[in-house]
Amino acid sequence: MQQLDFIVMAVFAVFQMVVGLAFARTGTDSKSFFAAGEAAPWWVSGLSLFMSFLSAGTFVVWGSIAYDLGFVAITIQLSMCIGGLVTAYFIAARWKRTHAMTAAEYIGRRLGTRVQQLFTYLLTLFTLFTIGGVLYPVGKLVYVATPFSLETCIIVLGLMVILYTALGGLWAVLVTDVLQFVILLAAVLIVVPLALERTDGFGAFVQKVPNDFFKVFNGEYTLGFTLAFVMYHIIYIGGSWAFVQRYTSVRTPRESKKVAYLFAGLYSISPFLWMLPPMIFRSLRPDLTGLESEGAYMLMAQLVLPAGLVGLMLAAMVSATASTANTLLNMLAAVFTNDVYLKLINTTASEKIQVRVGRSMTVVFGFITIGIALAVPHIGGLVNLVLSVGAISGGSLLLPVVWTLFSKRQNARSILMVSLISLGIGIFFKFISPLLFDYSLSRAAEMSVGVGVPFLLLALYEWVIYGSKTQDLQYVTYQNWLSSRVVPTIEVMEATDKSSDSQNTFALRAIAISFALTGLSIAGLGINSGEDVGLIAGVGLLIVAVAAWIGWSTRERNKRLEIKPSSSKTRQSL
Repeated sequence: MQQLDFIVMAVFAVFQMVVGLAFARTGTDSKSFFAAGEAAPWWVSGLSLFMSFLSAGTFVVWGSIAYDLGFVAITIQLSMCIGGLVTAYFIAARWKRTHAMTAAEYIGRRLGTRVQQLFTYLLTLFTLFTIGGVLYPVGKLVYVATPFSLETCIIVLGLMVILYTALGGLWAVLVTDVLQFVILLAAVLIVVPLALERTDGFGAFVQKVPNDFFKVFNGEYTLGFTLAFVMYHIIYIGGSWAFVQRYTSVRTPRESKKVAYLFAGLYSISPFLWMLPPMIFRSLRPDLTGLESEGAYMLMAQLVLPAGLVGLMLAAMVSATASTANTLLNMLAAVFTNDVYLKLINTTASEKIQVRVGRSMTVVFGFITIGIALAVPHIGGLVNLVLSVGAISGGSLLLPVVWTLFSKRQNARSILMVSLISLGIGIFFKFISPLLFDYSLSRAAEMSVGVGVPFLLLALYEWVIYGSKTQDLQYVTYQNWLSSRVVPTIEVMEATDKSSDSQNTFALRAIAISFALTGLSIAGLGINSGEDVGLIAGVGLLIVAVAAWIGWSTRERNKRLEIKPSSSKTRQSL
């Protein structure tokens, strides 16, 4: 990397911070801070959901698989598309209809406080280690490419994420996610054609790679593994507490569906773009072995990108991974404030106090995760242990809650029993069985057990009590609460809509300005790229055009909103 790359990385980091901090003015109440006023544009929430799913693993782990085994890396990621489609069709709208700000809030109303607290404490523990496990590889990416120490990189990146997440809330997370998406997409759109040009075209690329490189299933990534991966991602995309925020932060159940459909649509296309660079690099440098293949993505970028754009590519990869951290931090702060502090500590807290607590807990949780990330080299075994338990707990803790969105028979006892039994079975096969019996499950079997056991237990319970036609009393209470919710008056709805529309407009303008500056920067960096200036400048100007369209559509939308109040007043006077 050259000096210009470091300058670009620094400018991008500062720019992203400024964008995030600009939303400090929008987090005036808990609904705005934790749910974006429940009025975020569906495409913004959808892009944020997509970016929250990306991490360093997309470029390092899956990039390594793409380099070593080829097309199967795309097959694996297409399973996420199926998970998104199932979530869109069956699950997303049901989350919006719960009228809950967080998944924990829904659990408390549907299953009671005891179940809510147990799930909250378990998932908080796993999430803190997950964020720490995310910050460590991000810090390592920057550490490898810069002269700074690993500890400095982790601390600085962690503080940046904490700062704009604590001040800007969910709006800051959503908008910075969209910005990261467009930068990452632009970088990949530039890398892929330049990489194909370097390898003398697609035909030459196909001839230079191994014969089994384009097999749909390859190595240990079999059909069974892929099917298990699909089942896991249906539950994860539909039930992850952080992702639930994306379905509840939009206006209507229909828009919740659109969020998940956009995610699925992006994952039907993006794997082909994301995985091509390391696959093409295999045709240029087939000699990478072991862990060296994990660097195939950046090696390809460094080979074809001009100075400045390498730094932008690395910054985008780092930011995409940091997106997971800021999403999880905001979710943890929302759960603690809304479902622990407001329910157990201060039941009469004002909106101002709730926002203050949310910001404080973002900082507290952030510092804890920085500490975990710094300790990874020393307590890596403990971190891997907790992350492994978290991985196998996905089906145990998420599936039972998702099931209650459809069932009137499941109760607090059945959900607790299913979760604890399936979690215990997963832990047994993951840690105890290899030690006592020298027997461990394959990856496919591990995921099948993680999802299959809770599914079978839940289905068995439904079948056993089906004949009795009974309903869970807590479910009846929950339904009564839904039907007795106070419908806001016209005046309250208009005031709420006005506040939400104002935040919406501010966010869209921030996105438009960010896109325009990003596009102009990319086009400017392409000036020194020689014969590739047309491609790079073209991608940059395309982003500027998108920015102009967002700005224009926002202005037209505001014009329509200005007409609505006057027309409603006319109807009332008549």
